Amino acid sequence: MYDFSFHRPTTVDEAVKQLRSAEDAKLLAGGMTLLPTMKMRLAAPKNIVDLGAVTGLSSIEHKGGSLVMSKTGGGTVLRGGKLTIGALTRHAAVAESAEVRETIPALASLAAQIGDPAVRNRGTIGGSIANNDPSADYPAACVALNATIVTNKREIAADDFFTGLFETALEADEMILRVVFPAPSRAAYAKFRNPASRYAMVGVFVADHSGEVRVAVTGAGQSGVFRVPAMEERLTAKFDADAIGGVKIDASNLVSDIHAAADYRAHLVGVMARRAVQTAA
Repeated sequence: MYDFSFHRPTTVDEAVKQLRSAEDAKLLAGGMTLLPTMKMRLAAPKNIVDLGAVTGLSSIEHKGGSLVMSKTGGGTVLRGGKLTIGALTRHAAVAESAEVRETIPALASLAAQIGDPAVRNRGTIGGSIANNDPSADYPAACVALNATIVTNKREIAADDFFTGLFETALEADEMILRVVFPAPSRAAYAKFRNPASRYAMVGVFVADHSGEVRVAVTGAGQSGVFRVPAMEERLTAKFDADAIGGVKIDASNLVSDIHAAADYRAHLVGVMARRAVQTAA
């Protein structure tokens, strides 16, 4: 690694102040992307602002909703409302949270599929979203669930947040504080993962918001996460896997690499979408 200055603030205000004042500063959350790129000398920031000591950014809270009878027995469960997850919440915490499992079980399932135990116990939801790796899982969840990303300056709809490969709407002095997910009536995530990295070669998140369906794809698009309007229209009319069987995905806008050609990824989008719908239904 190259030499750099290390900062460890304890509050959001301190972190933002250091981010603004320090030259070429980068925020460090879980470090699952920044540290490896620094070790390979692909990145060489002059200042690192470690968020590990900042308090109040790792909570999971569910508000609103109503009690309904559990379909699997065991009394009532809380459904609906909004789920708020702090930016420094680890993937493992999302996967294991009772609030997430009860409110948006598909989100807990997604978190449980990220990387390996070491990654899940270090990586954070805010870091993953801010990095916006085109093969990351959370962007698909954010877009399909119509999430809102709350920063120190504003609230950004997920549709407007992810702007391209490793690019977001975040400004230079802006950091994610939390993510707010409206609870859908049903949802599921299906992922075809690289066996080595466990990144999504194609991942499809399907969410039914009381009749309005959103379908988001990660791992396949040349510009990162994207929605599939044709599938959304058909699933809104009839939430059934057969309803999207004839939808064709344009391979010209998909990634082609050593892991999979674009036309194969186009095929996988349809397969994963149908699996997600079957799981949710």
